[in-house]
Amino acid sequence: MKLNPRDKLLMIGDSITDCERQRPVGEGRPDTLGNGYVALVNAMLQAAHPELQIRVVNMGISGNTVRDLKARWESDVMAHRPDWVSVMIGINDVWRQFDTPLVPERHVYPDEYEATLDELVRRTLPHVKGMVLMTPFYIEPHRGDPMRAMMDRYGAIVRKTAERHGTLFADTQAAFDRLLEHHYPGAVAHDRVHPNLIGHYVLARTFLGALGFSF
Repeated sequence: MKLNPRDKLLMIGDSITDCERQRPVGEGRPDTLGNGYVALVNAMLQAAHPELQIRVVNMGISGNTVRDLKARWESDVMAHRPDWVSVMIGINDVWRQFDTPLVPERHVYPDEYEATLDELVRRTLPHVKGMVLMTPFYIEPHRGDPMRAMMDRYGAIVRKTAERHGTLFADTQAAFDRLLEHHYPGAVAHDRVHPNLIGHYVLARTFLGALGFSF
């Protein structure tokens, strides 16, 4: 596995990461990490590798786009001096184009999304041991669905950014697609965005798999 003893892993993103984590910083006890995949990642690391004493920090904020991450990157990421940074962002960048189509100032289009994500990775890599870039996802098996098609486009940007910088990459959409071969979307997420515990476990496994975690 990529993590070393006493590494500090900071995970940042939107509501899927946030999951009611403690404010201002989600860390210290398991119940401060929220009730989603970040807490599951911490639980699996502590249970499987207690000797490593990995420190997990949750800095997700509900509703965030990559534009919001850029605005708080120094205070919410760099100031914490993490060894590893995980980023999963993009769902709201896409969603706002569908649920508030007449408010373009809330939209983050692909060019801005790619440029901003690229900037954050470039700024961070010299100061950390590594980063994990996770794709945004839409829990919808029909690839022709407009929002699913748009989400796939943003996911491809994440993949390209990871390849460009040599970071680790976690394809959450592919993981959900495998699940959706057997589950109806509503059984995993009522709105196809916010997953239940099954979906969060999929996210945790996908993330840890990118780190070389052995199950």
